[in-house]
Amino acid sequence: MKSIIQSNLNSLAQAKSILSEISDEQLSNNSIKPYNSSVGSHLRHILDFYDCIIKCENDIIDLTDRKRDSDLESSVEKLTHYLDSIIERLQEYNNEGHRKLIVFDDLGLGKTKIEYTFASIFAHANSHTIHHYAIINYILNGLKIYCKNNSFGYNPTTPLKITS
Repeated sequence: MKSIIQSNLNSLAQAKSILSEISDEQLSNNSIKPYNSSVGSHLRHILDFYDCIIKCENDIIDLTDRKRDSDLESSVEKLTHYLDSIIERLQEYNNEGHRKLIVFDDLGLGKTKIEYTFASIFAHANSHTIHHYAIINYILNGLKIYCKNNSFGYNPTTPLKITS
């Protein structure tokens, strides 16, 4: 379980580096087509996902019960604070990876009950984060903002093309 948590922490650390490189205006810019979403909306969504997991009570997680605080999407400072609180809570996380839990989610046909383990929900969270990082990277590219980390948004198993 420690390696899964560490993987999540490593992924979240990438968000810290992005937030240190952009302004409030860039964070909330939703002009890039086709979805007109912003870096801030994706980062807030990622953190809400983690918040649901970390606030788990009685081995039940409801991924449809997210905060969705849109004020976070336009403030680097507020979003950084939310990110720091998720990282801090995750660093203290102490659940057994194999322990079973119930997760509620909407997979497109209404709220569904799914059996998970803590290890599997955190593996899911990490993949979910990387998926959204790919979208964020697309948005940043459209805004002509280029990440210093050229692996941002790539799954660790994806071979990177090296251009010279």
